[in-house]
Amino acid sequence: MKQAYIFDMDGTLFQTNRILGHALEDAFDFLRMNGRWTGKTPLAEYQTIMGVSLPEVWQTLLPGHSDEERALVDRIFQDALIRHIEQGQGALYSGAEATLQALKETGHPLYIASNGWKVYLTAIVRQYGLNRWLDGVYSIEDVASSQKSDLVAYILSEHQLTDMVVVGDRISDFQAAKVNRLPAVGCRFDFSNEAELEQADVIIDDLRELFQIDLKAVTK
Repeated sequence: MKQAYIFDMDGTLFQTNRILGHALEDAFDFLRMNGRWTGKTPLAEYQTIMGVSLPEVWQTLLPGHSDEERALVDRIFQDALIRHIEQGQGALYSGAEATLQALKETGHPLYIASNGWKVYLTAIVRQYGLNRWLDGVYSIEDVASSQKSDLVAYILSEHQLTDMVVVGDRISDFQAAKVNRLPAVGCRFDFSNEAELEQADVIIDDLRELFQIDLKAVTK
């Protein structure tokens, strides 16, 4: 079997930045209308922690709110994300479709490992027809620990894979690769962080650069 690829979704295949601000504004408008938030929507703060699980997001953005209120805001946010996706306001990164197609056509198994919820991932996959190329889509909901390293380990075990590479843009992706002794490709895209990218084995600025990399040679 040829080398398999595990892709992150947000900030790696999907340009989440196109809809993030709109959906977050919807969620915080709800809080403002109910007297539970004043001031601006904390978009910049969210962007700095992009890549962590949503429970961690709301603990960071809403530290003074109850778990029940955070769960309600999360549902509003998720519904808004899906609505904006279905309205065509999102987009895949340049070269994403061509890269997935070329990898699939040359026999590489392809998977998604994301910190996003299943319903959100399903909306993206459906909107862009990604099932044409993907062999599996996995959410952080698939593991009890909510750790991406465990999610990647689960994919490895589920499909009995030994030769894989993780492609992502944030530290959770690179740590997941390291824990599972896999090479990591860092994507220098919208939400990436230069300090975090140093943990990747190789950095790319366009997904099509994957075809130019000898991953066995660059693994640390």
